[in-house]
Amino acid sequence: MPVIKRPRIRDPLFHEWDKKAQKCGLRHTVYAVNGDQYTGEWQDNLKHGKGTQIWKNTGAIYSGDWKFGKRDGYGSYSVPDPVTKEYKKMYTGWWQNDRRGGRGMYFYSNGEQYDGEWSKGLRNGWGKMHYKDGSVYEGQWVKDKRNGHGVLRLPNGNRYEGRWKDGKKHGPGKFFYQDKGQLLEGTWVADIPKCGAIVDFGRDNASAPTEFPLPEIELHDPAAVLAEAQAMFDDS
Repeated sequence: MPVIKRPRIRDPLFHEWDKKAQKCGLRHTVYAVNGDQYTGEWQDNLKHGKGTQIWKNTGAIYSGDWKFGKRDGYGSYSVPDPVTKEYKKMYTGWWQNDRRGGRGMYFYSNGEQYDGEWSKGLRNGWGKMHYKDGSVYEGQWVKDKRNGHGVLRLPNGNRYEGRWKDGKKHGPGKFFYQDKGQLLEGTWVADIPKCGAIVDFGRDNASAPTEFPLPEIELHDPAAVLAEAQAMFDDS
């Protein structure tokens, strides 16, 4: 009985080529078509694990954790100085889904600095912001704006402690005029004090106290006055 030989069925060559091209584990530098380059770990043809990415157009560098093709975990992001070409770190901290998320420190190009919590690339949660004029804010943030409770310290030593909304003083708070030795306690609306009481506070240690101390005003029921002021604020 004759034996019929049939050719062995083989997958198309491009299947084999594609399998060999799949990246998994540690690899040397891989260059993208646009010139970007990545050196590090892969899984299922995606950046996954520890790795370093360099973007050709901007020269920016990210070095840290990756998860299925996105920055996720702990890492740092640096950019070259346009004049000196030396690399300056812009952000170091935690990432989630390719954006700043969790605790991290951001260095702004104008010299300002933020150290605190992030969510979806925005300041969100508790954080401390150093401004270029020397002011320092420490408190709560919501979607990149001061919201909730926080303290703002000015370069001259004066400070505000209280509530914030959309980046402005809003709600009950206290403003300490350290230079004058006075304290204003009241209610703010959109950065403007609407009602409150001002008293001498630390006048003996003030650098520029007023010529005369404030006269003492006796209130029959201070709690009732503050409650009435709060009620006016809630109705506004």
